[in-house]
Amino acid sequence: MVTADLAEPVGCRRRAGTGLRTRGAHAYHDVAVATPMSRAFAPAILAAMALAGTTLRVAAVPAPDDGAAIRVVATTTQCADLARQVCAGIADFGVDGLMHAGVDPHLWRPTVSDVRQLASADAVVCNGLMLEGRMSDVFPKLARRGTRVVELATAIPMDRLIAEGDGHAAADPHVWMDPAIWSSAAQTLAESLATLRPSRAAELRTNADRFAARCEAVARSIERAVATVPARARLMVTAHDAFRYFGRAFGIEVRGVQGISTESQAGLADMRTLADMLIDRAVPAVFVETSVPDRAVAALIESASLRGHPIRIGGALFSDAMGASGTAEECWDGMMLHNARTIVEALGGDASSIAAAPDARPEATP
Repeated sequence: MVTADLAEPVGCRRRAGTGLRTRGAHAYHDVAVATPMSRAFAPAILAAMALAGTTLRVAAVPAPDDGAAIRVVATTTQCADLARQVCAGIADFGVDGLMHAGVDPHLWRPTVSDVRQLASADAVVCNGLMLEGRMSDVFPKLARRGTRVVELATAIPMDRLIAEGDGHAAADPHVWMDPAIWSSAAQTLAESLATLRPSRAAELRTNADRFAARCEAVARSIERAVATVPARARLMVTAHDAFRYFGRAFGIEVRGVQGISTESQAGLADMRTLADMLIDRAVPAVFVETSVPDRAVAALIESASLRGHPIRIGGALFSDAMGASGTAEECWDGMMLHNARTIVEALGGDASSIAAAPDARPEATP
């Protein structure tokens, strides 16, 4: 494996001057059973493909090493970044992302342009596990028509996934929050893309190894910083349950005001339970997210304040979407370091061991 410290990721820039679940949430993320909404949505997307003048091609995957460029389309910002890292510097592969900063994939509705890109792609990289809820029925249809579909989270062994519990056959889809899991996702993607262009397999694997080394460096940096947070204060409350993999990886208890889907709502009893926990443990801060409205967090702060325990917003975390183009947080490394720094400082720890986000490199894929 390639060894590296916090080396600069492809295509990321440093920002100048800165560095309760409901039953509905369970069904929304069920691995085996699609929701009525997604069942209804898939035919609409397929119809839109026809209306947009596109066809879902049979045998769309290019012949190995036929010289044609391989077009990779990724759904979320995390998936697009990973694809760019794995394909970096390989002219045979071009990567396009559908979602942008601030877009909630749970609620995402593709545009006509998105539909065209999906229909014309040679490979589609998605998260899976119902993260792209309304689109989840479309991916197997694309695969049956010859498009290579790589569902990164679905490929992860079940014993590494966090089950939602309560007797529901569901798993938390926010797997990119664990560096070790996201490192393995890079390996999965490299192997899948290598079958489309075997002559580039070694380069794809080298890029995946390089990314894995950066994942290890990011994890070590975060571990050192989290160790400085008082044990009793290692509780982070966020807008929704997107950080459980992060919490498991770094020894922080995580609670979301909403469930793992942003469509769920927090009940009054859940809010009281969270407020009790914050008060009992004297936790000083809670967190909002850049892609999720902060109404539920504001209600929690008010609930605790009325009981004599002031809580502040510790900062905004990147959860379901990464940062804007041109910022360090547009890449996985920068997003993770930003989140860790924000969490550690807000909970009373020392974040000085967390390295600054790296400078930019030019885009390495067409």
